[in-house]
Amino acid sequence: MDTGAVRLFVLAAEKRNISAAGRALDMAPAVASARLAKLERTLGADLLHRSTRKVALSQEGADFLPYAREILAQESAARAALGLGSAAATGTLRFTAPSTFAQLYIAPVLPEFLQMHPGIRLDLRLSDTQYDLIEGSFDLALRNSPLEDTSLKGRKLADDTRILCASPGYVERHGMPGEPRELDAHHLISFGEPSPKQLVGAGGPAGHFDPRRAGSRLAVDDGLSLKRATIAGAGISINSIWSVHAELSDGSLVRVLPDYEVGDQSVLWLLYPKSNVLTAKVRVFMDYLLDRIGKEPVWSR
Repeated sequence: MDTGAVRLFVLAAEKRNISAAGRALDMAPAVASARLAKLERTLGADLLHRSTRKVALSQEGADFLPYAREILAQESAARAALGLGSAAATGTLRFTAPSTFAQLYIAPVLPEFLQMHPGIRLDLRLSDTQYDLIEGSFDLALRNSPLEDTSLKGRKLADDTRILCASPGYVERHGMPGEPRELDAHHLISFGEPSPKQLVGAGGPAGHFDPRRAGSRLAVDDGLSLKRATIAGAGISINSIWSVHAELSDGSLVRVLPDYEVGDQSVLWLLYPKSNVLTAKVRVFMDYLLDRIGKEPVWSR
């Protein structure tokens, strides 16, 4: 397969313009169009829908795009193994992370990273909704969950201890539960689907945080909104310590059932598809986040 044509296709898909992609590779527009047409004949599929002003990915092109990026990554890794080409970190890095964590810890350190690596362009998707890494053509993702997907590889960024919190005003009005079974009489705020979460103390599992059994009236799918609703006194919620350590310090939140935490072994992982070569751009970004955030997490000091 013509990897030059594959590289041209990836650029055309990103720029939505064949001529601009060709210029980036020092090709005349007619040459670029001919190379792409030949690639489509080789694959037996139309990868791009063309119009007089722009191009758009066909369904086949969207399906092929993550594999095209993988072909280029494999080529780069093979050349590096032979001592050919540049080992510099360059190119677009697609990264997804939970929005709350990204606002607090990732966004503030991005300017320094971009200054250190002028050849890298970051394409970020920040949402508490988890994207599929392979279908979304992501190079890297931050996930706060147990590592269960066997198609992914990763490195641990930090522990993700999750605890129960409420505002002082809520506790004053409704009282402080003394043991997990008393949670059923309280207002519980659920994150997403109101599924029960096991609580673990020094002696092992000891009850559940179960919004359904408590008759919860509030479910939130955004971590920052969950925290703000809790501060406002809407009820008791589960929060990661990295999200609420400042509020626990200034007293706007208090810890509920301080001898217990959520027992699902959640960890902050930096994940990438197992099939992907660990390219220079991914490696330097992972190392940077591990150094700036994971080496000594501010919430664990």
